[in-house]
Amino acid sequence: MNLVRTKVFPSRNVYAHFPVIRVDVDLEKYVDIPTCDIKNFNEELVTLLPGLKQHKCSIATEGGFIKRLERGTYLAHVMEHITLEIQKILGYDINFGKARYLENDTVYYIVYGYANEIAGLESAKLAFEIIQCLLYNDCINLQERIEKIRRLIISDELGPSTSAIVAEARQRKIPVMRIGGDSLLQLGYGKYAKKIQATITDATNCIAADTAGDKELTNSILKIHGIPVPEGRAVEKYQDVKNVIKDIGLPIAIKPYNGNQGKGVSLNLRTLKDIRRAFIIAKKYNKRVLVEKFIPGRHYRVAVVAEKVVAVSERIAAHVIGNGRNTIKELIDIENQNPLRGEGHEKPLTKMKIDDVMMQLLNKTSRRLEDIPEEDEVVYLRENDNLSTGGIAIDVTDEIHPDNARLAVNAARAIGLDVAGVDITTNSISESILKEGGAVIEVNACPGIRMHHYPSKGKSRNVASAIVNSLFPEGSQHSIPIISITGTNGKTTTTRMIAKILKESGFVVGMTTTGGVYIQDEEIIKGDTTGPKSAQAILMDKRTEAAVLETARGGIVNRGLGYEIADIGIVTNISDDHLGIDGINTLEEMAEVKALVVEAVKKDGYAILNADDRYVNIIAERVKCNIIYFTKNPRNEIVTKHMISGGKAVYVKEKTLYIFDGEKEVPVIGAQEIPATFGGVLEHNIENSMAAVAGAHGYGVEIKTIRQALSQFYTDTINNPGRFNVFDVKNFKVIIDYGHNIDGYAKVLEGLKKIKGNRLIGVIGVPGDRTDLSILKVGEISGKFFDFSYIKEDKDLRGRKAGEVADLLKKGCSLGGLNDSCIEVELCEVAALNKAMENAEAEDIIIVFYENYYPLVEAVEAFKKRIDIPPIDIVDMPIADGIGNVSPLI
Repeated sequence: MNLVRTKVFPSRNVYAHFPVIRVDVDLEKYVDIPTCDIKNFNEELVTLLPGLKQHKCSIATEGGFIKRLERGTYLAHVMEHITLEIQKILGYDINFGKARYLENDTVYYIVYGYANEIAGLESAKLAFEIIQCLLYNDCINLQERIEKIRRLIISDELGPSTSAIVAEARQRKIPVMRIGGDSLLQLGYGKYAKKIQATITDATNCIAADTAGDKELTNSILKIHGIPVPEGRAVEKYQDVKNVIKDIGLPIAIKPYNGNQGKGVSLNLRTLKDIRRAFIIAKKYNKRVLVEKFIPGRHYRVAVVAEKVVAVSERIAAHVIGNGRNTIKELIDIENQNPLRGEGHEKPLTKMKIDDVMMQLLNKTSRRLEDIPEEDEVVYLRENDNLSTGGIAIDVTDEIHPDNARLAVNAARAIGLDVAGVDITTNSISESILKEGGAVIEVNACPGIRMHHYPSKGKSRNVASAIVNSLFPEGSQHSIPIISITGTNGKTTTTRMIAKILKESGFVVGMTTTGGVYIQDEEIIKGDTTGPKSAQAILMDKRTEAAVLETARGGIVNRGLGYEIADIGIVTNISDDHLGIDGINTLEEMAEVKALVVEAVKKDGYAILNADDRYVNIIAERVKCNIIYFTKNPRNEIVTKHMISGGKAVYVKEKTLYIFDGEKEVPVIGAQEIPATFGGVLEHNIENSMAAVAGAHGYGVEIKTIRQALSQFYTDTINNPGRFNVFDVKNFKVIIDYGHNIDGYAKVLEGLKKIKGNRLIGVIGVPGDRTDLSILKVGEISGKFFDFSYIKEDKDLRGRKAGEVADLLKKGCSLGGLNDSCIEVELCEVAALNKAMENAEAEDIIIVFYENYYPLVEAVEAFKKRIDIPPIDIVDMPIADGIGNVSPLI
């Protein structure tokens, strides 16, 4: 057996509308061997993982998987279930999984859900190891491997505070994007997005956060505002501690100057011996040490969000309760087995650690770890009460005195924090510290909220809700309109058309295309940028008010979508391209892949579908939102039925694009009025225009705005670079286009056929990852239409040998009827275009189907500068518009 590859899909994908992992495994010689024929395999597997007995499998009843084992199932299926079971052992209740045959007789893919990426990936690796060990009678220490994975998970898992905020945001349908591997999150998209890290929001003032970290400065500010704080000051040398004691007296507290989570904090110090030891401990965390008057009493944390007290907890220091049998050390170990306790912020409570601070307290109270406390005797192991050092919390929100609540809010306001944890020490939070004594000990800029969400006693308080509400008050927006476009052909032009329409509507538009990522007219990323990472770049940009995303097959198949859900999803068409890649072998399978774009649309949004496409019904069956069909034929049966039932449609009738809005027919724009159609010659751009009209209408754009934008949409280097761009060169024309498949070539050449000129010259090429049959077909189409063909190849051969694609194209051209004397092979794209221009005759039209756009534009401009003859105005060259009129090629 061999693990071939692993892919993580962190968002909606072709397998599920939630995160999944796909693992491809080559079963090799075990491909046809059922588990019942592998000696002792089933018995040893179930002994090792008894939880498998609960798996239902395909018969949907408990024990179903065991029955499959007994009857005999294959190892890919077994690996799927082991992976799910390991995730369950790790604490993730994942039920989605499937194993399917992939390729080469022995390769299967296994797809399964995950909640934590590390847990999901490592579970599959361990599942594979387990199968290997069972097959070859090797031993495996399962518990040790599980614990190793747990340690990896802890370093990656979001803490309880951050997780609570994520859960709250998702409950409100606010998109959540994790940025990097830590706890930085983006809530919402584009203009309305907010960033948050733990409980620090992007509304948290940087100066305020720094001030809160400076305990001495914080105390001085709180004093000015009349808020009681302990006396004290910071020192660097131990001899200065004595001077502070002279001023404030004993007992004292010693803390690292800007520490957190109670690390290095020692309280109620009364002897110089204890003070010196505490000073040394604090110095390990910071060279400056804060020496303060110790304030006796109970310890409370007040959560303040947006100048309101939202939760109050009494914090009780880490402790054990004696039973008369076990030592303090044993009691610590027993308590640490509590399933609520974990490492760091992994769980509601943190495991208790034996360290210098704990040992100092035990020494101060004349206790040792080996002592056996009496029945019900409470032994405190810390003087500070932080949950991060093993403490617990009790909710007392309803008990706080109004004075104390007001002082906590004032403290947060004085420091300038939108979210704060205000620590108060007093005998009772229900009594005013202004009358009964007590003080504000600290103001925290990034307070943990797990104590409020998971108190050991009392009511859970949803602080995360208050934080999310402070970022997104009721009625406020959190997302931007998202329009996602896919298909085999036309998606780039459709994307650019819709972007222009939305700009005309006043939006700042973020756009991803095969030609780069743009915010308005600024190109922020170059290249073919149609995958999920490019989409996220748009959605993370605070300038973006609307996102128009070209969403290509490769990104969908390999990473899923880069967004959670769209307002509009568009599928332009399905035709022969990219077959035989990524396990997609038929057009039906391609349709199912691209259907993800319209599946992931809001229920009240719109799926825009091409009713003339033969695979439209396969896609429509998957749609859960509204549908707008577009068609060149208003009598299309699918469309007429849809309109009768009140559905919306866009169609061409009498040379004009119309919208049927569910009740009436409304004219939008004449096909000839859209410059991109070249007076109606380019029917594929009429189709793209219809898709753009439908998408814009589905989002609610006014018809006059749609008309205005499309009437200014040219196929030039500004509006639509690389798509039927026409250049006047000497006394002939050069057209640069991105046709790269059968349908792309056919539609462009059908349009050019209607142009009245001299010769039609092609500079043709096809990406090497297309099938031989597809390449031959492109050559054949070229042979039928062109008077002369220059055959070139892409620099990226995509696994082909040099000249291999060119040979297939040449053979195809011959099949199409082009004489060998009218075919020349020049593998270099730019050189091929230069040859075509050098040999061009008056009124010739040269069209080059490119791999790299800008070098060809530069070649055209360079050639224009070399020639001495001024360009001839051939604006009067007539073309048939495909509808019956003749218009100039402009």
